[in-house]
This record gives sequence, C-alpha cells and structure tokens, in this order.
Amino acid sequence: MTSDFAVFSLGSNDPLAQKIASKMGVKLGQIKLKTFSDGEQYVQFEENIRGKSVFLIQSTNPPAENWTRLFIALDAARGASAREVTAVIPYFGYARQERKSKPREAISARAFAMLLDTMGADHVLAMDLHTDSIGGFFRKANMDYLYARPVFINFFKDFFKNELAENKLVVVSPDVGGAARAQSYAKRMMESADLAIIHKERELPNQVAKVRLVGDVKGKVALIIDDMLDTCGTLAKASELLKASGATAVYAAVTHGVLSGPANERLDAAPIDKVFITDTISPERKLSSKIQVISVGDIFGDAIKRIVSDESLSALFEAE
Repeated sequence: MTSDFAVFSLGSNDPLAQKIASKMGVKLGQIKLKTFSDGEQYVQFEENIRGKSVFLIQSTNPPAENWTRLFIALDAARGASAREVTAVIPYFGYARQERKSKPREAISARAFAMLLDTMGADHVLAMDLHTDSIGGFFRKANMDYLYARPVFINFFKDFFKNELAENKLVVVSPDVGGAARAQSYAKRMMESADLAIIHKERELPNQVAKVRLVGDVKGKVALIIDDMLDTCGTLAKASELLKASGATAVYAAVTHGVLSGPANERLDAAPIDKVFITDTISPERKLSSKIQVISVGDIFGDAIKRIVSDESLSALFEAE
C-alpha cells in the first residue's frame, strides 16, 4: 500500500475511526477540532496533506454539527491541496428523507448529497443506505456502498449454530419494503431460506398502528433484519406479534442504532431477547442491556485499503 494517503476522524465516531485505522495498520491523522462558545465549528489539519488522498470519517447522526464539521473539513482539505477527498460516512443522516411524499416538502437526502458535491467530495463511502437510490443524487462524487450483512452473517453462523443445524431459525422482515434485504440474509444462512414478513400500517411518523404477520414462526427462533432502529416502536410491536404467533425467542439485527427518544425503555419492556447493532453510530452512549454491538471497523478498513490500491470493493459484499 502506498503512503500518499491520510485518514482523519472528525469526532462523531472516534471509536470506529480508531478501529478502521488499526485494521489498516496506520495512525489517525492529526487534526484540530473545536466548538466555539456559540456552537460554531472549527477544523484545522495539523499535518501536511498536499497531494494526498484524504479520508474523512464522520457519521452524520444528530446533532447537525456533525454535518457542519464534515462540510468545513472538506473545504479545509481542498484548501490544503489534497489530491482527492473521500467522505467516509458510516451512517448517512437524513437518508430517510429521500423522496417527496407530500406537496412542498424537501428531499433532504438530495440536498445533503448536493452539498457534499459542492464542498468538493470526490468519493463518498457509506454503509446500508436506507435506499440505494440516494447514490443517484450525486453528480460529481462517486458513491461506494458497503453492507453490514457479511459481518452479521459471519457472527450469526456461530451464534445461531444450533438453531441453524436444527432448522429452527426464521428470518423476519419488519415490513414489505425490507423483504429483499431479509431474504438476502436468509438464503446465505439457511438452505430452506425461511422468511416471514410483518405488514404494518403507519399512521404517523415513528408510530405504528397495526401489524400483521405473513409466514410461520411457530416453534422457531425469529431474527428480525432491518437497516435502522430509531424509536423502537415498530420493533416492540413486531416482537410482541412474533411471540404471540409462537416464536420461542426473538432477536433483531439492525445496521444503524439511532435509538432516539424512548428507544431504550421500549426495548427493555419488549419481549425481545437481544438486539444486535453495528457501531456506525458511536456506542459511547446510553444503550439498553439487551443491545450488543458488532463492529464494522474491519470492513471499512478493508474498503479504504482497496480504494487506496485501486481494487474492487465487491469482494467485501459476501460473508465467508
């Protein structure tokens, strides 16, 4: 691997950034990050990046200052004559606002893609976007996708070893839209690829009115697969429905653990055994005792090494 690159953490997820750097066998670059008393952000690279390929690691979950810091870091990198700049965004904030469902509302995901373009990002590296169509919002930057699936599946093959051997595991999609994602897990873990789908009728944002189950979970361990866990209202109702339908245990695997509002309290009260999330959002916060964090640091580290070496990322999409 050449040495004409540098990796920096912008502060929203330092633990993941450190794991990425460790996987790559490098140290994180020196950078000065500061918040002024009025809340404005300050970024200064404290080492020479002229002519280098620069990777900026920043998840863009709230607060909004995480986005702000990324934008001004892009500007600073351009001003310091970096050869090219990659925004590594493990969790891409505003990804759920990717379409217009009502008159006169913003397509916020598109707005942030345009801002990344404008601020000079050459590449964007993200994981499990709410919808892959977000990549089409970029006109200048090239977007590369990573999936948490290989990391989860390698873990589950051991964790659910007995259930898989006895054909006692069923993968569950929490909605119709996520069926393809859930099926991609099922067919890689089980010969029978058992799948169940929960149909939900949503009336208000973050509130689920009714849920119905399509498929058989009786006498089996149910594993819910989703891309994002926010207030946990859907997951709580889903776990209740699965238990009532005869599931012996309920687990969930979710890439992005946003966990806002009453999320932890809902998880504690729900009939769910354990929830696996990745560290795309920093785990250094309050988490329910039912949550277990699986790191995606290695796959991001491998991806950046491949980008530096001009290798394909497709080999990272499948579990071993």
